[in-house]
Amino acid sequence: MSVRIRLARGGSKGAPFHKIVVADQRAPRDGRFIERVGSYNPLLPAEHAERVVVKADRIKYWLGVGAQPTERVAKLLSKMGLCAAPVINDRPKKSAPKAKAQERAKAKAEAAAAAAEAAAPAADSAEPAEA
Repeated sequence: MSVRIRLARGGSKGAPFHKIVVADQRAPRDGRFIERVGSYNPLLPAEHAERVVVKADRIKYWLGVGAQPTERVAKLLSKMGLCAAPVINDRPKKSAPKAKAQERAKAKAEAAAAAAEAAAPAADSAEPAEA
């Protein structure tokens, strides 16, 4: 049996609230779980004390016996120092800008740099004349 530490959604439409639960990975998202180990309220500000509430000793126990946190839960727990932060992969190369778009962006950046250089000497020469 593969055990996961994951989020189970609660709350109403437009007002999400999540329970952090330990569940068999085959169980439905909001269905049967083994133990509730915390809660997550995404509507609260990031620095609010009740945004993420966990039972740290139970989380450590479940991680110790082999439970795997999902990516979102691992990210929340890593901020609390309970597990390692997940590796976030870069966006796929397929969705990167194509060659012509990259050329246009490069030309735009060069033009902006040239305009900044042209404006800099003009501003330097204007300042001593006023002083």
